[in-house]
Amino acid sequence: MTILTKSLIPAVVVLGLAMGPPALAAGPHSHDGPAATVQLRLDHGKKWSTDDALRRGMSEIRVAMAQSLAPIQKNVFTPAQYEALATGIQTQIDYVVGNCKLPEQADQQLHLVLEQIIDGAADMKTEAGRNRGATKIVQALAQYGQYFDHAGWQPLEH
Repeated sequence: MTILTKSLIPAVVVLGLAMGPPALAAGPHSHDGPAATVQLRLDHGKKWSTDDALRRGMSEIRVAMAQSLAPIQKNVFTPAQYEALATGIQTQIDYVVGNCKLPEQADQQLHLVLEQIIDGAADMKTEAGRNRGATKIVQALAQYGQYFDHAGWQPLEH
């Protein structure tokens, strides 16, 4: 990640959380109105490259979600457990943002996935959005595997 990207991430995240998911989906150079969004895409038909920091952080998020899914699905996951899970996921996001070094285009695509995970973690901290937040993260992890080259990556089922 470039220094400029690292310095803009907190501002974009705060702005996106304040304005909601559609704000996060709009590209910084989008001038086509509210319907224009940036969508995940492959790198000329191939998955985007990853680095060790990205693979480590995403693997940790996947493990945390995998360990939590059964109690979430059984509706026995407590608010405190959701809070702890969301905090742990945010820690991994912070690690990825601080340590991942991808080319600019791959980085832009990665941020589309990370924004969904951040949004899901925020939802898991609210009473009405806990399960929805977990679902968003599971979906984002599946997209990560579809668009990023992470050997052995397996999506979770929710």
